[in-house]
Amino acid sequence: MTEHRNRPHRAGTDPGPGGRALRVAVTGASGFVGGAVCRAAVAEGWTVFAFGRRSGVDGGHVGHAPYTSWDLLSGRPEPREVDAVIHCAGSVTDWGPARDIWAANVDGTRNAAAAFPGARFVHVSTASVYDPFLPTVMATEEAAPVGRYANAYGASKAAAERCLERAVILRPHAVYGRGDTTLLPRVLGAVRGGRLLAVGDGRQRISLTSVDNLVLACLLAAAGPVDHGVFNVTDAEPVMLDDALRSILAERGIDAEPYYLPLKLVDPVAAVAEAAFRLLRRPHPPRLTRYAAGHLAVERTLDITAARARLGYRPSATSFVGSSDW
Repeated sequence: MTEHRNRPHRAGTDPGPGGRALRVAVTGASGFVGGAVCRAAVAEGWTVFAFGRRSGVDGGHVGHAPYTSWDLLSGRPEPREVDAVIHCAGSVTDWGPARDIWAANVDGTRNAAAAFPGARFVHVSTASVYDPFLPTVMATEEAAPVGRYANAYGASKAAAERCLERAVILRPHAVYGRGDTTLLPRVLGAVRGGRLLAVGDGRQRISLTSVDNLVLACLLAAAGPVDHGVFNVTDAEPVMLDDALRSILAERGIDAEPYYLPLKLVDPVAAVAEAAFRLLRRPHPPRLTRYAAGHLAVERTLDITAARARLGYRPSATSFVGSSDW
């Protein structure tokens, strides 16, 4: 695994189609990915309008972009004339009421597209639209959506893709980086007494997506050269799970070793934990869910040939250098 400092990438010297600076709307701007997209787009010299559910964000700005509080499920913001919409909003959890997840991911996506008619629509989807019950081995975009999903998250994200008539759809996997509120906290939360508890045998390959690489893909998709299509978006090459976990522990200065448990042992334990959390009506998921366990126990790799060829996507390698400051 190549180590380097992740840093924002430029989408190119051309600021947009026709050489003009783009006007873009970014949904989910108060979140991890949306905020990073806003900051990078502003750095490109684009005019950015940031939207998110939270109110009072950074004095009304995200990365110097004016911020408007907007719940995608109720009403529409003041009309803005934009060239492109980068839709980063939605529910990213595998825990919670299915109706809420479906509303956020399907109705929210449909409403975001309708609010900016005529604009290019860039939709940040997920690799969870691939079959969760089978290993994902260098999957190409045609392998999804599928007819079965393990939870509302994968099913709703697949439905969101289907509801878009014409869009650039990006499918990242396991997004990490500065501001990460999901992947890295879950890894660190699995450390117990000098052991980092994990599932499988550690030799399974996985494709990860740094937030910098995802931002790069978002800007490329907003500026051209294509106005529709589906693209896997990951780091340059897959990595082995054990290598990734050891790199995180070393960078964070944590004295622990990965310790692997077989899925057949973890799955029933996770099922009991889920049942207990539901009975107690806990708002947050247990540290390990059946979905997370099954997702990490086998290979999860994506083919990014299409993004390289059609978007001009040139991602950096997976790296956790600097993660002690994330």
